[in-house]
Amino acid sequence: MKKLLTGIIALVLVLSTFTAVIAGNDKGKKKEKFRLGVEVLLEDQIDLIKNKRVGLITNPTGVDQQLTSIADLLYNHPDVKLTALYGPEHGVRGSAQAGQYVEKYTDEKTGLPVYSLYGKTKKPTAEMLKDVDVLVFDIQDVGARFYTYIYTMALAMEAAKENDIPMIVLDRPNPIGGANVEGPVLEDKYSSFVGEYPIPVRHGMTAGELANLFNKEFGIGTDLTVVKMDGWKRNKYYDDTPLQFIPPSPNMPTLDTALVYPGTCLIEGTNVSEGRGTTRPFELIGAPFINGADLAEKLNSYHLPGVTFRDASFTPTFSKYANQLSHGIQVHVTDRRIYKPFETGLYIVKTIHDMYPAQFQFRTPGSNGISYFDNLVGNGSVRAGIEAGKSVTELEAAWQDDLDKFMDVREKYLMYK
Repeated sequence: MKKLLTGIIALVLVLSTFTAVIAGNDKGKKKEKFRLGVEVLLEDQIDLIKNKRVGLITNPTGVDQQLTSIADLLYNHPDVKLTALYGPEHGVRGSAQAGQYVEKYTDEKTGLPVYSLYGKTKKPTAEMLKDVDVLVFDIQDVGARFYTYIYTMALAMEAAKENDIPMIVLDRPNPIGGANVEGPVLEDKYSSFVGEYPIPVRHGMTAGELANLFNKEFGIGTDLTVVKMDGWKRNKYYDDTPLQFIPPSPNMPTLDTALVYPGTCLIEGTNVSEGRGTTRPFELIGAPFINGADLAEKLNSYHLPGVTFRDASFTPTFSKYANQLSHGIQVHVTDRRIYKPFETGLYIVKTIHDMYPAQFQFRTPGSNGISYFDNLVGNGSVRAGIEAGKSVTELEAAWQDDLDKFMDVREKYLMYK
């Protein structure tokens, strides 16, 4: 008994010493400071908007770390005169579903006019800007070329230039990191509101970095100021920051959605459901004609990096196959550092195409003769290659030279380590 008691005391002493060492080490570490562009603006650079009439382009993601809306922050600031609000797709307060046109209305909280920048008028008009001295943009992007907010930003930059108004972009993180770049560079012929400029699908840039690139490389030439973040690095994903994830749009509910989106968004260009109308949009992929077990087995046989596919069935409440039981897969990212979302998306599309040639369809071309799938990819060669039986490796090789050229241009506009 005495030996046992002595051993217990010795163990307690060792654990106490170990705990003290760890605590001492933690005290020596400084917690890294992190600030969003909006916080840097209000704390350090308020002179950019002080005593000026401000027009604000934002949505529910435009908040500080206390989750207070920038619209309310600016409206209640004694040195700022907020005069107008502008809403992208889904609106300033996020009340509109994908593709829904939002009319001009009055914001209930501030009483300010809210102008729609989605639908009939995507660019602010001179009339919309008549009471504005400076235009501010603060919206969370998701890191994919076909997410429309970055083009709302670009068109606002054009309007600011045309109306001789300076523009400020308040920067936010790229939620899927700023280190990895993937996919074809958009060809001019396939330019649309889901791809305005020649950048790759996963661009690995922040909205502020893209604003500078758009402004200088593509001739917008507006009086632009980008307010940088403090404490963000390129290898950080959204959950590596102290920020709470706010859905940037109704079908982008989680960071998991954003991780797969640069690839599984391609399903929108087909007759297969991308999971809209479910709780896991862009993670659930399927259709009534698919055998989920067979599809999951085939996709898992490729041993794609950082991803596993699970047989799944679901019934969408709206969009494709609404209220119809569909079968397919759920995409599970197991290692996001090596996961390649666009490559994975191509494998999914090609595999369903090859397994179900009689049922699978790309969306038919519109009045311009271009399939929506081609708009998403940014060229017509990927669809043609899939139909011709080319491998994903062959498809990827075809765009590598253009991607390498973009990487050289991109390097000039990276603001973070």
